[in-house]
Amino acid sequence: MDGVSDMGDGLNKTVAAVQRALEALHGAVGKLSQEYGDTLGVRRLVSDVARLSDDLAELGPPDPHRRPGPVPEELEEIPDVEYDASMWSEAEHEGFGAPDRHAP
Repeated sequence: MDGVSDMGDGLNKTVAAVQRALEALHGAVGKLSQEYGDTLGVRRLVSDVARLSDDLAELGPPDPHRRPGPVPEELEEIPDVEYDASMWSEAEHEGFGAPDRHAP
């Protein structure tokens, strides 16, 4: 048995999807090679696609003790503007406590 065939069905689909994407990338890089010829950039792209294919083939089955992490949520961009000062009006100052309380 190879590393991919004894994996779960969902993982097989994921690996197959990555393989199809790599095959499409390989074809696209081949077309670039025809357009640009044997340039350094094209050779690097060919090498990169080959390395990705090799890396996928070498993955094997995942560690059975590894728990999948949560699916990362889409990052929310926070604008780089000044906050409204009133937002902090009831906040305590770190190390000083609340402004209306005093240490015993």
